[in-house]
Amino acid sequence: MLKRVVITGIGGICGLGNDVPAMWDAMRSGRSAIGPIDNPSLHDLKVKVGSEIKELPDHGIDRKQVVSMDRFSLLAVIAAREAMRQSGLTAHADNTYRMGAVVGIGVAGFETIEENYRAILIEGRNRAAIFTVPKVMPGAAAGQVSMNLGLRGPVFGVTSACSSANHAIASAVDQIRLGRADVMVAGGTEAPLVWGVLKGWEALRVLSPDTCRPFSADRQGLSLGEGAGMAVLESYDHAVARGATILAEIAGAGLSADASDIVAPTVEGPEAAMRFCLVDAGLNPEDVDYLNAHGTGTKANDQIETAAIKRVFGGHAGALSVSSTKSMHAHCLGASGGLEMIACVMAIRDGIVPPTANFREPDPECDLDVTPNVARERKVRVALSNSFAFGGTNAVLAFKAI
Repeated sequence: MLKRVVITGIGGICGLGNDVPAMWDAMRSGRSAIGPIDNPSLHDLKVKVGSEIKELPDHGIDRKQVVSMDRFSLLAVIAAREAMRQSGLTAHADNTYRMGAVVGIGVAGFETIEENYRAILIEGRNRAAIFTVPKVMPGAAAGQVSMNLGLRGPVFGVTSACSSANHAIASAVDQIRLGRADVMVAGGTEAPLVWGVLKGWEALRVLSPDTCRPFSADRQGLSLGEGAGMAVLESYDHAVARGATILAEIAGAGLSADASDIVAPTVEGPEAAMRFCLVDAGLNPEDVDYLNAHGTGTKANDQIETAAIKRVFGGHAGALSVSSTKSMHAHCLGASGGLEMIACVMAIRDGIVPPTANFREPDPECDLDVTPNVARERKVRVALSNSFAFGGTNAVLAFKAI
C-alpha cells in the first residue's frame, strides 16, 4: 500500500501578497493584482500589464546567499521558509538526509541573463558577472532552498513550462512514497517580468491588453505574473508521530502528454491527466467539490479545458465549483501550480471557493459554474488542481481534507 502524503506547511509570495495570509485574503475578496508593470526597462513593449510583487518583504536571508541568487530563486526561498515555519520542522543531524526539495521553474534566470547582456553588449564590459551560471541554471531554486533550510535528501529542479510546480509536487510525493525521504519541500517559482520574456510572449499574441478574464466570453488572453508557492510534504505517519497540524492530504496525481502540438492543447491530454489523478487518489468524479482550473483566459484553452472537465465528470460537472485564480495572481508559469495549491488547501481549510475575478460575460462554450467574481462558501472535502503546459505536458493534483 502506498504511503499517504500530507501537507503540514504552505508558503507563498506573489502580486496578491507577501505571505499566505495576505494572498488568501485577496483571493477570498476577489481582488486582482493584475495591472501596469512598473519597470522602466520595458520600453518598447505593446503590453505592459501583469502581476508583479511591488516590494519584497524583509526576508532575513543572509546577504551572502542573496548575491548568488536570481529573483526566481529568492522568491522560492522566501516561500519555502514560510512553509517550514508553519510546519514547525527544522533540519538537524538526525533528519537532514531524510528531508529534500523539488522546485519547478518555467523560464529560469532571465533577470540575470538580461543584466549580463546589457553589461556586455551595451555598456561594453568584457566579462559576465561571477555568479551568472549558478544564478541561471534551472535547478538553482531547489539548491538554494536546500542550502537555506539545511535539506540534504533528494534535491532537484523540474522544468515543464506551466506544469512545472505540479510536476515538482508530484515528484516530491513519489520520493516519500518510495521511502527516499520523510519530508519534502515542493512547489514552483517564477520571475518572468523582464523584457526578453515578455517580448517573446508578446510575439505569441496571447497576452491580454488589460487583464485576465478566464471563461468570460470577452476574454482577450492571459496576463503574466511572478511569484512562488511552496509546501512542506510529509508522510502521514511522520506527521502524526510528531503531532503536526495536517493542513490537507495530497491524495493523488495524474500526469499525461498530448503528444500533438508544441503550443496547441488537446482535449484528450488534460482529460487523461484528470482521470489518472482520480484513479491514483482512489476517488470517484462525484467526490470532487472544487476544481482550480488551468484557466488562462485564452479562447482555446478555456474551451478545451471545459470540454475535458465535462468528459471526466459527466453529470457531476454541473455540480462542481470551478474557478481560475489566475484571474487574480495572473499566469505565473512555473509558479502557478504552487500558488493554486495554496488556493486548494485554503479552500479545504476554510470552506471558501475563491472566485474567477474579472468575469463579465458567460460563454456558452464554457458553461461550468466558474464562481464568477465573488467567493462562495462551500464545504470542500476534495479539490483538484489542473496544470497544462506548452509542449502538451499535463499534471493534475488531488487534495483532500483530513
